[in-house]
Amino acid sequence: MHEHPFLQRLAQGPLLADGAMGTMLYAKGASSEQCLEELVLSRPAWVSEIHQAYANAGADLLKTHSFGANRVHLADYGLADRVRELNFRAVRLARDVREVSGRSLFVAGDIGPLARQLQPEGPLTADEVESAFREQISVLWEAGADLLLFETFVDLRELELAVAVARAVCDLPVVASMTFAEDGLTLAGQTPEQVVARLRAAGADVAGVNCSVGPAAMLQTLAQMGGQEMLLSVMPNAGFPERVEGRFYYPASPEYFARQMAEFLKQGACLVGGCCGTTPMHIRAMRLALDEQLAAHRPFPAAASPAAGEGTVAAPADYGVMGEVPPTELLRKLRAGKFVISVEVDPPRSFRADKQLEGARYALQMGADAVNVADSPMARVRMSALSLCVQIQQQVGIESIVHYTTRDRSLMGLQADLIGAHALGVRNILALTGDPPSLGDTRQSTAVYDVDSIGLVRIIRRFNEGVDVAGQDMGQKGGFTIAVACDPTRADLAQEVDRFHQKVSGGAHFTMTQPIFDPQLWLNFVRLYEERHGPFPVPVLIGVLPLQGYKHASFLHNEVPGITLSQPALERMRLAGANGRQEGVRMAQELLLDLKGLPYVQGVYLMPSFGRYETACQVLEVL
Repeated sequence: MHEHPFLQRLAQGPLLADGAMGTMLYAKGASSEQCLEELVLSRPAWVSEIHQAYANAGADLLKTHSFGANRVHLADYGLADRVRELNFRAVRLARDVREVSGRSLFVAGDIGPLARQLQPEGPLTADEVESAFREQISVLWEAGADLLLFETFVDLRELELAVAVARAVCDLPVVASMTFAEDGLTLAGQTPEQVVARLRAAGADVAGVNCSVGPAAMLQTLAQMGGQEMLLSVMPNAGFPERVEGRFYYPASPEYFARQMAEFLKQGACLVGGCCGTTPMHIRAMRLALDEQLAAHRPFPAAASPAAGEGTVAAPADYGVMGEVPPTELLRKLRAGKFVISVEVDPPRSFRADKQLEGARYALQMGADAVNVADSPMARVRMSALSLCVQIQQQVGIESIVHYTTRDRSLMGLQADLIGAHALGVRNILALTGDPPSLGDTRQSTAVYDVDSIGLVRIIRRFNEGVDVAGQDMGQKGGFTIAVACDPTRADLAQEVDRFHQKVSGGAHFTMTQPIFDPQLWLNFVRLYEERHGPFPVPVLIGVLPLQGYKHASFLHNEVPGITLSQPALERMRLAGANGRQEGVRMAQELLLDLKGLPYVQGVYLMPSFGRYETACQVLEVL
């Protein structure tokens, strides 16, 4: 049987796919509340212009705008009876662009997961899943797609069913792509090796990874997928998105994507492209990088396996007759002028917190005053921050600071949880808005955001006055210590200063910053605040993040919102080479000593990377 032209072309060398469609449609004015797939009918020019931009940027493959054009997803918008019309039109728009481009472009029929889960977690039976995919695949094949691209699947069972249907329905090549979390596992805990083996058995021609994370984390997953006689694809997000004025901003630049091209090819990728946040500029930069690699006639070795990895807190306070409550131990230390040390702990993605408790014990031994616990960072499902704080205080005997977001709680839920935290002896609260659910691993979750962090500060202040939001008497004052966040690395520093002023004006007792790598950033923040609002109002704990190596530093700088490294810091890590971890500790120690002499800096909080509490606490040895 003659091999398909797409597979023949892959055998000759790597191909470049296009980037995000949704990101570009939102930039044109599409709403997040509408059915984007319907735009092939109501706004076909938008879709065509985006296809054309990617073709002009040098893409070899265009994905049809049909990701969610299946019966189950379309039913949410009353469009379940328009599957054929939408998919057919989506293929036609991409093919029209190919025809006018004059280039040999492949058109991939793009298919995403259904909008409901399989039984037993969800309502869909296997027959219903197969029927929905059969309907969509049949239209894409009929309309002239060159291949089928299944992407952004989180349930391997669903993807296996989709691939099996494709094999039964048509002879088109199949690219099957899963999403993996930062820990390199699927939502159900499967490894990249297991995913590749099962997709190969299901009949996929190419196994891939896309969405969810940026290039750095995806590169590690890709490395584990290699070596199994399977063609591989990779299409990362442009880093982790940051919410700016109601929009999402993806930090990874086109230049950064271009630098990753050689690494993707070395790990065996034969199809490379972009997912959320990537634009024609990213694809153009990747085109230049790919052409440079091809011109050098470099081989594409099989993926290498990744290297082996490297007291009691007082019970809830006794109140006096007048309902007064003593301040928390942390607030007493801050008021007394002590230089306070906290160590950050991310809750586990499991039912046990042994590693986190061990880290808290180590922090206590090294002289830390508190442990601050994140609240499902990056909107990924984890143990609740409050429950881990309680375990730490009860089992380790060190005070905790709970990161508390408004993302997941209504106004009623916010107040109920705060009352519960108080009853359990957790009274140090870092008030945050929280990362959006769309960033994480439960995208069907609905964000609440009844208030933002500024509103949360005001709610906690009302509790400290002895009343709830409605003015009802609580019988005693709350005695919460309120912390707020600030980011001295923001490009629009004036906006950040003004927002910070609103937080501290609402009743905050101290602030915690995003990690910095240059003390001058903090001095600039203080200076601008005093110019705009007068004397700086609260003490600060500066975020200190010991770097693990140059790749780690580059990943944080390019892909993680709120973390910006100075060029000297990046260069030091680059020059450190294999000694990156030791150099990262030295840099953090130097920063720690410099910070102790700066105005309003009354402490630091250490942010361990990859759960390496020992490395983070090693920074404290200079004190």
